[in-house]
Amino acid sequence: MPLMPLMPLMLPGYSTNSIGDIPPLDAVPQLADLGYRSLAITPDHGLLDPFAPGLAADIDRWRAILDRHGMARVIETGARHLLDRKRKHEPTLVSPDPLARKRRVDFLLAAIDIAADIGAACVSLWSGVGRDAADDETFWNRLTAGLGPVLERAAERGVMIGFEPEPGMVIDSLARYSALQERLAWPEWLGLSLDLGHLECMGEWPLVSEVRPRVAQLVNVHLDDSLACRHDHLPLGDGDVDFPSLFAMLAAGGYAGGLHLELPRQRHRWLDTARESAVQLDRLLAPYRSP
Repeated sequence: MPLMPLMPLMLPGYSTNSIGDIPPLDAVPQLADLGYRSLAITPDHGLLDPFAPGLAADIDRWRAILDRHGMARVIETGARHLLDRKRKHEPTLVSPDPLARKRRVDFLLAAIDIAADIGAACVSLWSGVGRDAADDETFWNRLTAGLGPVLERAAERGVMIGFEPEPGMVIDSLARYSALQERLAWPEWLGLSLDLGHLECMGEWPLVSEVRPRVAQLVNVHLDDSLACRHDHLPLGDGDVDFPSLFAMLAAGGYAGGLHLELPRQRHRWLDTARESAVQLDRLLAPYRSP
């Protein structure tokens, strides 16, 4: 059964990094038929690749099909091997080599341009793993320096940046995210991109109490279930995340944006996963539908 309209506008969403077997562009009509109303798009090889020819035409195709099916969109920047075919998620904003960090910054600038041209609500990014023996202050300095031009471009193009705390990375928790905001003096174009499963994984309990003060900063939400201390991205219902309480808190806080399922380990059965997850979301979001 297609998902019904919601109030507030919490939009059931899916992620291209969780689609397998077919080109993600071809999956859009099927997701729309299941009731999904937002898509988290990860530029990658063969998918809005900013370094490949024909990007403008690709953007036009994507924008047209998303508009036709009434789907909102955000841009993610977590492609595993777009910048380095051998090392996952490298280089990053905290890599030791300045030229490597610049490659990441240049990619993020391109992602912002893609977001603006495709009509995306935000660009989601993370800090990266600290790979060398630098002290914490050095990692902070690398990160804030790299974010400077990113936030400038975001302001120029009118695109919000959603910063995602990621387990195992320099910014791995909501507390570290808040520390980043303080170091940057709470810039207008920097918000929070939050994976609800990561909260459980990192033991940020009670989850509702941790998130509630930051709801106004939310620009993007990822959905996956999780067990404590395990970064697994489980299907909804297979872990310990208290989604009913979290959804109630998001609704009460006025969150209006995508709730994007991020289940890359289910790519081999993505359509079944999308159907099953639609049923779960239908139940979870039932209290917030328009009468």
